[in-house]
Amino acid sequence: MDDSIDEEVISGGSTVTVEFSGGAETLFGGVKEHIVPLDGSKIVLLEEMLRWLRDNLLTGDPNLFLQDHSVRPGILVMINDTDWDLMGETEYILQPGDHILFISTLHGG
Repeated sequence: MDDSIDEEVISGGSTVTVEFSGGAETLFGGVKEHIVPLDGSKIVLLEEMLRWLRDNLLTGDPNLFLQDHSVRPGILVMINDTDWDLMGETEYILQPGDHILFISTLHGG
């Protein structure tokens, strides 16, 4: 993932719901659910949303959420209740109304 944003723009007051669970919410100020407006934004791919989340909502250590421009191992990602592996992972094109769930399976020991 490079730092350039796709020039395609989603508009029309669209939003995506982003939810954090299993402890991942602690990296985002303890807030479990965020509504991310896409109106006028240049967020198109899930890859771009990860960067947006890092730059705009992440309050914890970025290394606990991201690794090599993707989510780190141990964080499951569900797109509309489907494993992101089946949806194209970071190349998934966001759709208005999508629900993106990040579940941490990382536990201290």
